[in-house]
Amino acid sequence: MSAAARRALVTGASGALGAAICRALARSGHEICVHAHQHGEQAEALAQALRADGASAGALQFDVTDQAATGAALARLLESGPIQILINNAGVHDDAVLPGMRATQWHRVIDVSLHGFFHVTQPLLLPMIRTRWGRIINMSSVAALTGNRGQVNYAAAKGALNAATKALSLEVASRGITVNAVAPGIIATGMSEPKFDAAAIANLVPMKRAGSAEEVASLVGFLASAQAGYITGQIISINGGMI
Repeated sequence: MSAAARRALVTGASGALGAAICRALARSGHEICVHAHQHGEQAEALAQALRADGASAGALQFDVTDQAATGAALARLLESGPIQILINNAGVHDDAVLPGMRATQWHRVIDVSLHGFFHVTQPLLLPMIRTRWGRIINMSSVAALTGNRGQVNYAAAKGALNAATKALSLEVASRGITVNAVAPGIIATGMSEPKFDAAAIANLVPMKRAGSAEEVASLVGFLASAQAGYITGQIISINGGMI
């Protein structure tokens, strides 16, 4: 591992976007900690594939909404050294218009995106601060910036995450740590394909196409690099011109 290589944790890495982010960071020489909750076998398969390509990678499994379990898993992870790149990518959709939304739908989405951010980020901060270098990148959404019918819970969770991004960036800026959020639009993944057909994409996106997970991962990879050291507290959209 080169002097510029860091330990990176990507939460929710069993999906297409998380996996693409892991691969992008691995190409930069970083050690990758691949996280999953329900799909631990996919996280392990990705870690094995990264190792086969010459990267240093391992998988871990815990529920980001469970503070005790998350804290215990992260304590074990920190035994091998600090995490200096954290990608808070774990998130879920549970869509319904608000008049018909169940309380469980509201709480589940908030718990994963927002409470999960706290449960993962807070234990990693002091070890990161002691190194005086860090990158925290929170995966947000265009829904937090423009709203979206049927996603009041998701927009609320990601909007709060945007606000937390800005506030945390102020707390750690003097310690060499940047904190940014990436807000993708319509990205071609298994999660988005059932929701947006070609006609809908052409109507919503000025570029007339969905973005790719690799395009988002490239942006995340740049924000995690030394070259992005003067970018912090920003909500960066990648959405083909939607806003």
